[in-house]
Amino acid sequence: MTEQQLPSAIQAFVDTTNRGDSEGFVATFAPDAYLKDMSREFHGRDGVASWNETDNIGRQERFEVQSVRAGDAPDEYVVSVAVSGNGYNGPADFAFQLSSGLISRFVIS
Repeated sequence: MTEQQLPSAIQAFVDTTNRGDSEGFVATFAPDAYLKDMSREFHGRDGVASWNETDNIGRQERFEVQSVRAGDAPDEYVVSVAVSGNGYNGPADFAFQLSSGLISRFVIS
């Protein structure tokens, strides 16, 4: 699976981050989404928006997809990215669970 084969919600997650589009970024998540960044947890779109401001677009982060593979469950994907910007810089693995075409769970490891 290549970057062009990413599910549309995950592709939009990457694209909106790289464009600095906070509204579009938050819209890629389900209303009851769960986000875990290491030991910190965020719930719902308000939680996603908060994380986005402090750790993602708020820090001018950019993602370059390195690889993507199917996870163990249906609609689950693990995406390896190179992260750059004014926050964390380096490799990361993002685990996504999709539901109804939106991101319902996002875990950074």
